[in-house]
Amino acid sequence: MYTSITKIRVRYAETDMMGYVYYGNYATYFEVARVESIKQLGFSYRKMEDEGIALPVLEFKIKYYKPAFYDDELTIKTTVTELPKARIHFVYQTINANNDVINEAETTLVFVNKLTQKPCVAPADFTAAIKKYFD
Repeated sequence: MYTSITKIRVRYAETDMMGYVYYGNYATYFEVARVESIKQLGFSYRKMEDEGIALPVLEFKIKYYKPAFYDDELTIKTTVTELPKARIHFVYQTINANNDVINEAETTLVFVNKLTQKPCVAPADFTAAIKKYFD
């Protein structure tokens, strides 16, 4: 299992009339956390794309427990629970400064060959970078 931590500070524009983080912004927060998670592995999302691999989202689900507010620093714990093949599954926990889990989410992405637009296996160098966390 591979886990990474990403910090995000809530900007004013990301809040709604109640002062809560607008629920749709969490998808963006999780994308930031995913990209940072891959960087923390020593790998690059951009490198994959440059080599002809895209990672579209197949599934996204979230459960909200508490709101976040303007200027809160959020910690997003991102975990890959199984070694990727043609799909990669991410599990997220968003934690506020009081150490409360304010939501939990999951995304599944598919490795897709950009030329053929068909699913493919994860690149070998990416698999090698993450495999050590599953041994």
